Amino acid sequence: MATDMDPEVARSLFEEGATLVLLGVPEGTELGIDYKCWQVGPRFRGVKMIPPGLHFLHYSSFSAVGSGGTTGPRTGLFLTLKPREILMANWDPKEEDMDFSASENQVEVDRVRAGLQDLDPFLGPYPYEVMRKWVSLTDKVNQELATQLQPLSGRVCAFSDVIPEVQLTHTKDREEQNLPRNDTACQSMKEGLDKLPRMKLREGTALRFSPIPRKTYPPGATPAQITQCNMDLSYALETLLETHHQQKPLNVLGELQFAFVCFLIGNVYEGFEHWKSLLTLLCRSEEAMRQRPDLYLGLIAVLYHQLGEIPPDFFVDIVSKDNFLTSTLQDFFQFANGPGVNSTLRRRAEKFKAHLTKKFSWDFEADLDDCEPVVVELPEGVTLD
Repeated sequence: MATDMDPEVARSLFEEGATLVLLGVPEGTELGIDYKCWQVGPRFRGVKMIPPGLHFLHYSSFSAVGSGGTTGPRTGLFLTLKPREILMANWDPKEEDMDFSASENQVEVDRVRAGLQDLDPFLGPYPYEVMRKWVSLTDKVNQELATQLQPLSGRVCAFSDVIPEVQLTHTKDREEQNLPRNDTACQSMKEGLDKLPRMKLREGTALRFSPIPRKTYPPGATPAQITQCNMDLSYALETLLETHHQQKPLNVLGELQFAFVCFLIGNVYEGFEHWKSLLTLLCRSEEAMRQRPDLYLGLIAVLYHQLGEIPPDFFVDIVSKDNFLTSTLQDFFQFANGPGVNSTLRRRAEKFKAHLTKKFSWDFEADLDDCEPVVVELPEGVTLD
């Protein structure tokens, strides 16, 4: 955990920094905080000199069984640490998870604080070199928002924890659910899949992202209005903001950052899917861009840092599939250059566009299926005769 640090910064973090005391973590466990990850050694007892604020602690259990051993799926949790705070956890080998109940015992915490000097050689320093990067990725996220979005369990898990919707222990149970018997041979892949029970997420383990509105137009909309609302998603965006971020509309940028961190660091693919959906909603809301310049100036800053952290081959493998990112940003830049847009926002968007063009060689001037027909969803009972 060695790291080069300015002496003044080191002194400040030594005096004001928080400490994570993590006891019993098995050797070989992959453990990290924020944007840095290590493999736990035999002397590891925690992390010291942690800057106060929001952090993401993540870990993957290690099994020595098999050739070279195996690392389990990543688990993470968001923590907001206060100056000089000591947060304690013991490794639970049965659950392969951190148990923070020791932190609720003030006597135990005071005992550890009194012996902190003896514990110091076993504590690794916070990786200060990644602090600026971490803050740039999470500056719109606070603990209140993180608590609102993370699972009720408090754990962000790379693999979904799923259980059968109905316990089907007997053949008659399967028959009641109209499922085929297990003792019959499968004639096709579909038939085999149909034999599997329907699954659901274990209660308390699902990320609680704001649902993206499925209906993009207001009640009673005419066909022309529906078409307009499908081209300009401002109505859907305003619906999401009023429903989930009414008091603090800019929290939607914090949600975008939260989803990105869950994917990039927490390895949660659902985070990537929500990031895509939320980004599409923001970038394709022309009227909102005119009405909420502060939101969109913030969006440019958020995307600048996020796109700077994604590995280059990631775009080839996932993001650029079906031209998602380039087509979405093309709409954003087109709207940002439209009438009535704040002049500062227009200039900032042009600079951002030039930056992305230079860095990734993306062409935002090319036609990307602009001539495809727009499918209009008609309200119930309305026909075009």
